[in-house]
Amino acid sequence: MTRIAAIIALTMIAMPGRAETVDIAALKDAVIESVDRQSATMTEMSDAIWAHAETALSETESSAVLADYADTRGFDVSRGVAGMPTAFIASFGEGRPIIGILGEFDALPRLSQDAKPRRSARVEDGNGHGCGHNLFGVASLAAATAIMDLIEDGQIQGTIRFYGTPAEEAIGGKTYMAREGLFDDLDIAISWHPSYETRVDTAGSQAMVETVVEFKGISSHAAFDPWNGRSALDGLELFTHALNLWREHVKPSVRLHYAYIDGGGAPNVVPATASASVWVRDSEMPSVLEMLERMREMAHGAALAANVDAEVHLVTGTYNLLQNKELAKIVQANLESIGPIEFTPAESEFAIELQDAMGVPTVGLNGTPEPLDLDATKIEGGSTDTADVSWIVPTLEFSVATAPADIPWHSWGVVASSGMSIGHRGMTHAAKTLAASMVDLFTSPARIDAAKAQFHEDLAGLSYHAHIPDGPPPIPDPD
Repeated sequence: MTRIAAIIALTMIAMPGRAETVDIAALKDAVIESVDRQSATMTEMSDAIWAHAETALSETESSAVLADYADTRGFDVSRGVAGMPTAFIASFGEGRPIIGILGEFDALPRLSQDAKPRRSARVEDGNGHGCGHNLFGVASLAAATAIMDLIEDGQIQGTIRFYGTPAEEAIGGKTYMAREGLFDDLDIAISWHPSYETRVDTAGSQAMVETVVEFKGISSHAAFDPWNGRSALDGLELFTHALNLWREHVKPSVRLHYAYIDGGGAPNVVPATASASVWVRDSEMPSVLEMLERMREMAHGAALAANVDAEVHLVTGTYNLLQNKELAKIVQANLESIGPIEFTPAESEFAIELQDAMGVPTVGLNGTPEPLDLDATKIEGGSTDTADVSWIVPTLEFSVATAPADIPWHSWGVVASSGMSIGHRGMTHAAKTLAASMVDLFTSPARIDAAKAQFHEDLAGLSYHAHIPDGPPPIPDPD
């Protein structure tokens, strides 16, 4: 018997439409044992994705690792969904409930790193999994596979659906999938994310809109006849100056980021083009959209002052994450029942050396689940396209420790941890928690109904609209 069976008392329930009762603890034992049987394969898959380190919408090999595994295990796999070659859906079973589990696999640019606690790039200026997504999709698919086994054996009824979702770090692959209605028939969606702590955070995430602000003028010789030119860079600099002045007058929850894309080129040419990538965030989407309109006015005002033209192009947008409190209770109970992640002394030594190299307190690893705060309101910085799913269907995303405490995220330190046993151990823990939580949902229509009631209360009459440009996703040129 696994640890969870020793902690959870045997709970017998009557399944809908069936005369016999079901032993919930035995089902949880079964899915945990399934994850353990998959653990070696999980490590191989996560290490392969870690080595491929493919960025948004270029995750050809990484997506194939997961889709091929789902195919061999007996899922019905649909590849290239929502116009994205690396997006796929793997489904098994029939009827309701239909429970979706989300998985990501994209890397970040210029974070290449060996699985070592000191800075050591595998490929100079190469990519790396600085958000642990090589672990993310693997754990989610392993959990879905464990549930598939129960459905195939006739121990539970319904449909399990794994979503292979690309490009979370860039354009937001889930948002394009949401626009196509691929989540509309779900009863529940559940997800996890690598972290340096294990917790269910009910506060959610920030809403965000990403744009490119482009200025167009007329070029001329910067010394011979500058009066014949109209500087697009002048417009851009006036615009970013206005953004920086604006920071004093926004709410503390607001975040404004920008980076120059086109700085004008040669100094001896009055630049005809200049542009910047600009992100606007706040705790709720209505506020972000209001600020977006203000930002457009600033761009056009700067263009007027510089006697140039300005255009604001929408790249993508993600909503604030609605963390379903009823689902939070289920996941928290399973995190606590399964217990803390038990890291080895060697992993603790690795963590301390890594923390020392990154200049943070050398406190090691923290595998103990944090207490659940259902009334949390402080939203940590960051956005996710999982939020778009949460506006369509009751959704919960939780975190599991896969890296040392307090190291910077989106850093080479996360890449190092994600490529060795610290990450593997957290990944396996996440898969077990996901699978056990889905057992609770598949066997309890009342819990699904409670989650749906909470979902409708959280929406409060608001509706979802994907904030992405018209047309297909921006698939990068393979060359």
